[in-house]
Amino acid sequence: MLDKLSSYNIFNYLLPGVLFAVLAEALTAFHFVQKDIVVGVFVYYFIGLVVSRLGSILIEPVMKWTRFVQFAPYADFVSASKNDSQLLILSEANNMYRTFCALFVSLGLLKGYEALSARYAELQSWGAEALGVVLLVLFCFSYRKQTKYITKRVQASKEQA
Repeated sequence: MLDKLSSYNIFNYLLPGVLFAVLAEALTAFHFVQKDIVVGVFVYYFIGLVVSRLGSILIEPVMKWTRFVQFAPYADFVSASKNDSQLLILSEANNMYRTFCALFVSLGLLKGYEALSARYAELQSWGAEALGVVLLVLFCFSYRKQTKYITKRVQASKEQA
């Protein structure tokens, strides 16, 4: 099963998921570390996927808006990646750094939720439902963003043909 994972999946989903689980357990009362390694791989992958999506949907737009980072036009990226094989590796590393930013923001949010729920007990009673809604919204926006990237890539390919 692990042979099927690409380096992107390992460094942008699995590694951040494992780190989140370990660090959350060290910093909070929450327990994400799994005893069963097979279950753990899936849990950590999903946690990492959520953290990665937070990076893509929240961290990246904030960094663009504040002009902390600037992106090249997507059509230029597609064109350049055909001529420069290192660009895809650099892009993967870039996404990993964004995911690690999201990892630390996520840990801060979890710690904040822990502090608030200790102070306001009613938060605990609807925490699972709120998490479900947040995940639904997060993955809806992720789907929209991915569809937009696919559409841009198709357009860039048509323009180059």
